[in-house]
Amino acid sequence: MPKQHEEMLKNSATLYFGPWYRRSPFFEATRRYGCTAYDIYNHMYLPAYYDEPDTEFWALVNDVTIWDVGVERIVEISGPDATKLTNMLTCRDLTKCAVNQCKYMLVLAPDGGIVNDPVLLHVGEDCWWMALADSDAGLYAMGVAVNSGLNVKVTHPEVYPIQVQGPKSKDTMKGLFDDSILDMKYYWCRQTELDGIPVMISRTGWSATVGYEIYLMDPKRGTELWEKVMEAGKSHNIRPIAPSEARRIEAGIFNYGSDMTLENNPYEIMGLERLVGDQEADYIGKSALQRIKNEGVKRRLVGVELETRAMRAEVAEYWPVVQNGKEIGYLTDAIWSPRLEKNIGYVWLPAELSEPGNEIDVSSPDGIVKGRTAAIPFVDPKNVVPSKA
Repeated sequence: MPKQHEEMLKNSATLYFGPWYRRSPFFEATRRYGCTAYDIYNHMYLPAYYDEPDTEFWALVNDVTIWDVGVERIVEISGPDATKLTNMLTCRDLTKCAVNQCKYMLVLAPDGGIVNDPVLLHVGEDCWWMALADSDAGLYAMGVAVNSGLNVKVTHPEVYPIQVQGPKSKDTMKGLFDDSILDMKYYWCRQTELDGIPVMISRTGWSATVGYEIYLMDPKRGTELWEKVMEAGKSHNIRPIAPSEARRIEAGIFNYGSDMTLENNPYEIMGLERLVGDQEADYIGKSALQRIKNEGVKRRLVGVELETRAMRAEVAEYWPVVQNGKEIGYLTDAIWSPRLEKNIGYVWLPAELSEPGNEIDVSSPDGIVKGRTAAIPFVDPKNVVPSKA
């Protein structure tokens, strides 16, 4: 057993499997392929460890990987007023979002707070899917629908995605389907089937590498789909991995519930202000966001580089940022980037300290760690890798 894994297990509590949490259709396959640790996400088991994080990182960056992300619980909004309700939930202007197009969206509260940040799929003329981050945003959408007076239905369909990510994902997907898969544009989707298995495919992923998500629409065929993907990727060195913390932080991807919560708004988070669209339609939180924009924000979430030993495990709790003995902010996530050969992460700071290059002190369990604010994303700021490949 790798020493790092041994230490992780030594410092962790045992997770018991039981019917009180949901299992994805790929759960048994992940156990057969060597997953030894699971997280709880959207009331489901999320595979969290197969191999050393560096090993999984390089497999993702250089080859092709498969992830069980059935925890991305799907919320379906359908009916004659589906588009109107979906547009009410977000600050993005969805009126020009074509059928089969996808968007990264923010679901907002009346005060401008972020309820969730799902990937949105426009799967039909009057049908939208939100692939949720970790929260009960589906119940929130149901509440909005009930009080909207709109002709719309909000449900949780039995749809479960896997991600096929990495530069050789295109070759793997071509082996599964046909050459037309290579023509799919970044952030677009289409419904099809694989040997009779109904699926929705999207050019999306939580890695900012070349990648796809395959949404299984018949949960009884999870093992069958998993094995077909493994076989198609065999010659491309495919391996199952957990979602890569290092790669997602490199790419400036946020983790809802740790980096941002309901207490935060888009103007406080570096890069998310771009999602506040200038549109005529009203939406939940619109007036609050206009006020926040006019007044400015007092804090911001920005990137940080830390001068300490390689951080191989995720930050288990927020680390305070201190100045002259006073807490002024906190670190949300940090991890060692094998590519950059440095520790990178995110930190909440007063707005006046949020520009890149400011030196800060972070109070870690091992003492004060020197840090420096940084622009995000850390790698590929123009998002060329996933969108142009």
